[in-house]
Amino acid sequence: MLSRTADHLFWMARYMERAENTARMLDVNYQTALLPQSAAAAEQGWRGLLSISELLHEFHKRHDTVNARTVMDFMVSDEDNSSSIVTCLRSARENARAVRGALTTEVWEMQNQTWLEFNRMLKSGTLQRDPGEFFEWVKFRSHLSRGVTLGTMLQDEAFHFLRIGTFLERADNTARLLDVKFHSAQSEFFGAGQPRDQQEVDFYHWSAILRSVSGFEVYRKVYRNVIRPERVAELLILRPDMPRSLAACMNEVVDNLRMVANDQSHETLRRAGRLRADLRFGRIDEILATGLHAFLTQFLDRVGDLGLGISRDFLVPVNA
Repeated sequence: MLSRTADHLFWMARYMERAENTARMLDVNYQTALLPQSAAAAEQGWRGLLSISELLHEFHKRHDTVNARTVMDFMVSDEDNSSSIVTCLRSARENARAVRGALTTEVWEMQNQTWLEFNRMLKSGTLQRDPGEFFEWVKFRSHLSRGVTLGTMLQDEAFHFLRIGTFLERADNTARLLDVKFHSAQSEFFGAGQPRDQQEVDFYHWSAILRSVSGFEVYRKVYRNVIRPERVAELLILRPDMPRSLAACMNEVVDNLRMVANDQSHETLRRAGRLRADLRFGRIDEILATGLHAFLTQFLDRVGDLGLGISRDFLVPVNA
């Protein structure tokens, strides 16, 4: 396969997944912002989202105050923000258009329709009227994208590059989403003797985190107990049977990388395999003992390095 074709497929999938995960992060912040809390705590939640997304500096170039409205506008409809949903969906559609011949009709029509419908919803004010409904729609369109791809495309190299892009992006975003909550609440993770009202607030916060990754029912099925931060971390980091966990994502990345391996990709595949092994044989108590924020930061660095390796070995050179 031509490297430019692989590049378009890889980034089409990454941008679609990034749009979904941006919607997930915004949704969990929007839901938790509805809980009883001080204005300072609410602002810190939105500031934390921008900081984890590495967009705080860029945000302050355009906005003076950090609140739900300004952050959602910036992360949804700001065309100058390279990580906004509008930018991601436009980029996904443009990458799909560039390799129209490598896609089935259903995949292309889904991408094109998503872009057109998204613009219609923005103009109709759906985001302002019901942010939750808007974010659910973005997530649904991403689900549809993966379903149509899986159900209609030949499982050849084009398919494998789509899967690599999807799960590399998902791994990155799951780690960032975890860090939003865990890093901001680091001082109160495992404190005993919390007041009952604080315990109730924490329950709703952790529930929102789980729901943001479609993991609430999964958590109940696996652990059958109250929601505990360390178990949330274990579910979303180490459980290979949880679709959005870091372990599950790296399993998919490694398996699909093997299917497209070439003479120069040995080192990239080795690094991906080592990262998967660290997750497969890791233990949550060891991760927490060394610091969850440090673990997630290192994981993000390794995923970023892996992305560069994939670009070097298979795709259009970064400086091209």
